[in-house]
Amino acid sequence: MNDPEVSSPDHLVGVMMDYLLRRLRTEADRDLLPHGMKSRHAIALTLLRDFGEQSQSELTQSLGIDATGVVALLNGLEDEGLIERRRSLEDRRRHNVSITKAGRFRLAEIEQVAGELEQRILGLKPKDRAALHALLAKAMANVAKGT
Repeated sequence: MNDPEVSSPDHLVGVMMDYLLRRLRTEADRDLLPHGMKSRHAIALTLLRDFGEQSQSELTQSLGIDATGVVALLNGLEDEGLIERRRSLEDRRRHNVSITKAGRFRLAEIEQVAGELEQRILGLKPKDRAALHALLAKAMANVAKGT
């Protein structure tokens, strides 16, 4: 079944990554519902924990969603006390966003759920999962550099 006219190039990972991401996101949204979260909430909290306070416009870029969507997302997180928004001292039109202590605790809870989900979906041994993580971190760093 390896017809050279129709076979795909070896080692392309984009389609596999997209498939796995779609499965992970669908399952994560279901598994996180009891915690009042969806994957996009977890991503926003993770960015705030890992990179510190950001402006709403920076989050719009980081999350890849429009400003209206970011405002709705942040409203929900703020209503639960998971983030805090403050006007920028440098520019009163800007709002800076930071994660709260409650947000850090909630993120720790949902990261536990996410870890169990990844193990269930990916089925990798810890050593293989660590290797995958290292490779994905390299790829993310490459993207962040704009390459």
